[in-house]
Amino acid sequence: GYGVTMNPVNGFTPEGLPRLVLSNMPVQSTIPGFNVTRPEIYFGELTDSDVYVKTRQKEFNYPQGDQNNLTSYEGGGGIRLGGFLRRLLLAVDRGDATRLPFSDDISEDSRLLMRRNIRTRVAELAPFLTFDPDPYIVVTEEGRLFWMLDAYTTSGSYPYSRHYLLGRSRINYMRNSVKVAIDAYDGSTTFYVFDNEDPIIAAYRGIFPTLFRDSSALPAGLRTHVRYPELLLKLQATVYGLYHMTDPALFFNREDLWSVATEVGISTQRDQAQVMEPNFVLMTLPGEESSIEFVEILPFTPANKNNLIGWIAGRSDGEHYGSSIVYDFPKTRLVDGPLQIEARIDQNAQLSGQLSLWNQQGSRVRRGNLIVMPIGRGLLYAEPIYLQAERSPMPELRLVVLATQDRLADGTPVEAAVAGLFGGATSS
Repeated sequence: GYGVTMNPVNGFTPEGLPRLVLSNMPVQSTIPGFNVTRPEIYFGELTDSDVYVKTRQKEFNYPQGDQNNLTSYEGGGGIRLGGFLRRLLLAVDRGDATRLPFSDDISEDSRLLMRRNIRTRVAELAPFLTFDPDPYIVVTEEGRLFWMLDAYTTSGSYPYSRHYLLGRSRINYMRNSVKVAIDAYDGSTTFYVFDNEDPIIAAYRGIFPTLFRDSSALPAGLRTHVRYPELLLKLQATVYGLYHMTDPALFFNREDLWSVATEVGISTQRDQAQVMEPNFVLMTLPGEESSIEFVEILPFTPANKNNLIGWIAGRSDGEHYGSSIVYDFPKTRLVDGPLQIEARIDQNAQLSGQLSLWNQQGSRVRRGNLIVMPIGRGLLYAEPIYLQAERSPMPELRLVVLATQDRLADGTPVEAAVAGLFGGATSS
């Protein structure tokens, strides 16, 4: 792999395409002082095969005119091949006995990079941990690429606790005790413990004292990219929907059961509802005097109903990292849920007419995920609407729909929708 692309979530071109901060090959940056100095990715999500580096044949970076841009590995990762006997042993182990020992491209300083898939890599190092299926890549201040991966301690034997399904396992104990940082260039993998009160990870640290490090050892450039795990928040929301009831009678009769809110799917089949995914927002939490936080939120609705009843937030910044907080709405007030906002969009004469016009032969409308954002004492709903030509893989942003409890407006750019929503230009 080579390089990354990066774009701000609120920036796009007049044609509706992402306004990229990092793009092209070689990687170019639009922000002075922010660059990728080591764009080569030798360890990633799709790097499933072994490779030999520091050979007489250089590695491919990217096509460049009539020639290819080539590079030679400069890292210290992997296993040094050395002499013939060492090479033969490695070749037998890796199933390459017919080529490796006799290749003219291999020298004593050549190196074997193996287990380059980051999921396979962490599973080999710590098979006793459960790993998040969604690693994410970050760019450090030095311009290097690192993969960040959440790891969990889990158990199905915690006393007096209900079991929930996680993948194919039934668990009743789960803690996000470890963060893993993997250098995309040399494959160096480090496990950082973020939950010192977890007895399970404490036991593993006693067994493998050199495998784990304290969270304080995580470089500051990576620490700023640590976030509340989506998988953990989704499971916590599922559990909380039932166990927020503390009155025995209410609990027994399931009178106040909550469910994670649903929204209409983003596919062309608009009649299929799906459970909402958590979304990350920058906001100041209600009642907080602190600055803007990076927060992950997930809304609730009463079971078998569409109105919102509350939302859970996972916090990612500073001393609040790893904590969650729940806000509930007064039961005497009806607050529109995502499906009700979707219905208001479909029933808006101007919007529905425009979408029907766009959704003609040769193009199709794609509606993005609905985002619920708490603002002050109210809620702001936002849904992007894209237009995609049948022969183009790249959808273009055409509209942003904003809604409150009693108003709805659309526009491009977002500022136009905000003006229409709060300036009284457009209403539902």
